[in-house]
Amino acid sequence: MICCRLLPVNLISRIKTLSLWILFILFSNGQCFYLPGLAPVNYCEEIRATDTCKSQVKLYVNRLDSEKSVIPYEYNSFDFCRANGDDSPVENLGQVVFGERIRSSPYNISFLKEEECKLLCVKHYDFSDPAAVEKIDFLKKGAMKNYEHHWIVDNMPVTYCYEVEGGGSFCSLGFPMGCYVDTQGVAQDACMVDRGRFSEPDTFYLFNHVDLQITFHSGNSEVWGGNFGDRGGRITRIKVTPRSIKYDSKPTEDSCSKSPPEPLPMSLKSKYGRNEKLTIYYTYSVLFHKDNSIKWSSRWDYLLDSMPHTNIQWFSVLNSLVIVLFLSGMVAMILLRTLHKDIARYNQIDSEDDAQEEFGWKLVHGDVFRPPRYSMILSVFLGSGVQVFCMTLTTLFFACLGFLSPANRGALMTCAMVMFVCLGTPAGYVSARLYKSFGGYKWKMNVFLTALLCPGVVFTIFFILNLFLWAKGSSAAIPFTTLIALLAMWFGVSLPLTFVGAYFGFKKRVFEHPVRTNQIPRQIPNQTVYTQPVPGIVMGGILPFGCIFIQLFFILNSIWSNQMYYMFGFLFLVFIILAITCSETTILLCYFHLCAEDYHWWWRSFLTSGFTAFYLFVYCIHYFMTKLTITGTISTILYFGYTLIMVFLFFLLTGTIGFFACFWFVRKIYSVVKVD
Repeated sequence: MICCRLLPVNLISRIKTLSLWILFILFSNGQCFYLPGLAPVNYCEEIRATDTCKSQVKLYVNRLDSEKSVIPYEYNSFDFCRANGDDSPVENLGQVVFGERIRSSPYNISFLKEEECKLLCVKHYDFSDPAAVEKIDFLKKGAMKNYEHHWIVDNMPVTYCYEVEGGGSFCSLGFPMGCYVDTQGVAQDACMVDRGRFSEPDTFYLFNHVDLQITFHSGNSEVWGGNFGDRGGRITRIKVTPRSIKYDSKPTEDSCSKSPPEPLPMSLKSKYGRNEKLTIYYTYSVLFHKDNSIKWSSRWDYLLDSMPHTNIQWFSVLNSLVIVLFLSGMVAMILLRTLHKDIARYNQIDSEDDAQEEFGWKLVHGDVFRPPRYSMILSVFLGSGVQVFCMTLTTLFFACLGFLSPANRGALMTCAMVMFVCLGTPAGYVSARLYKSFGGYKWKMNVFLTALLCPGVVFTIFFILNLFLWAKGSSAAIPFTTLIALLAMWFGVSLPLTFVGAYFGFKKRVFEHPVRTNQIPRQIPNQTVYTQPVPGIVMGGILPFGCIFIQLFFILNSIWSNQMYYMFGFLFLVFIILAITCSETTILLCYFHLCAEDYHWWWRSFLTSGFTAFYLFVYCIHYFMTKLTITGTISTILYFGYTLIMVFLFFLLTGTIGFFACFWFVRKIYSVVKVD
């Protein structure tokens, strides 16, 4: 039988779970199977520990980041307590690229062993030592910019939950390392932990104590591999409450008391004298709580349900999809009815006198398939666009099945990069065959540009941004060995696959167009404002952008505001709607231009839907100005650098969709009319 549980968050995820169970029944042959990152772990007391039941609850620390800065730092970059050994889990490619650095922590937690004000480590600072001054200054910088810890226990994020307006609660994936009260006495949001105690102006407060509450589920039905009763179970939630406590001596159990009078907060002055000294004690408390109402299979629900604007997002996405589907249906209906009348009228023309009265898009049948200018670059863009399209479609498909869930860290980015590298064959095939159909003969240049141009643009921007991160000592800086691995994947896998695809593309016959091309190009009449190239291209990207901007807001939140994105089912639907909308918009505008006897549709079809990327860039600027609090020149450069990469790939994706939709449309309409 199948003994695995997935992550049901809502009805859609339960449907995904059911489909996965069916697949597992067909292919597992009765063996127990778990998705990566989703296997349950049993915990019990130390005296009952076995191979199937662990007593040590490992706490891992991840990078620290901030909404005010794009530059994350590794945990050990700050002068916090460090672990003696290093049994850190191996990070996958996606985690490394995203800057995650999961390390062991010095916290010693045993299952069901509660601690009260346990000393973690002691840090002494003598400000006559420049190294000590540098360490304290870096701690103050992190507190001022609201850098947050990100901890992991049992593959679950340690969450910091607090009340928000309206009586609800919000659980953040990180918790602040400290806070700052400015010279005017205004405290940062991070000081909301206990605003009454943080009141001294121009002072930094360090959260040097954490209260950890670990919730677990116990019972025979959930604990597999043995009956541990109330003395064992599976961890379902881990919540943390940071506190700032000033210790005058080595902490005792009474030092962390929450009852009045509470201890003074651990404050850091903005400036220290050369002869001053400082001692910081780091402590923690651990409390275990049994709650059998929370199943292990649904332990992520509280975190996902507490994401801000979740209900609004569901309503907005559904509303957007209905509107876009309605508009797309109207456009398709009008276009099909008009075309049907045109084709019927053209096919009824029999006499020579009637033939001389031809008008509209039939007049340009001898020029509509004339090869475009810069056919080399167009074919290269289309090949790379097909590669991006296939990568996106495949990645979203696996994400909808649950293989790329938030529990499997870095899997989404890893899958996307691996898919892009392995899809060099369709890129080479499409680029080579189109270039051959355009009459090109520089096939070597075509293959090399397909394999190197667009990936080279992305890698160059990425490498330049990585230099800034290296200079800042950020954890997001890609190690040199990883860069070598990325280059090896590019030149060792993607490049040969592109050559293979190009070989088969050039071996294929050129596309046979339904009408012949005249030797002398036809003169294009003067165009009205709305049939000129630039206005048509500018208008073409509005409707496709309208179907993605709501989802785009939550995607940007997940990237820049440390919020979890998990609605891949809706994202997949939005992607399909985007493809349909790009296709219909491009076809509609192409039809108008052909009716105006303008047969230059090759580049225009690509740029019309590709212009959606321009609106994406404008929206990212708006998001930066209104939603983010990023400060600093380097952080601003990094934000817009990564945005350029996203916009460029989106340009290739949408442009390719529009081109092939228009390519199919033009071939279709000219194949059903009588042309002498």
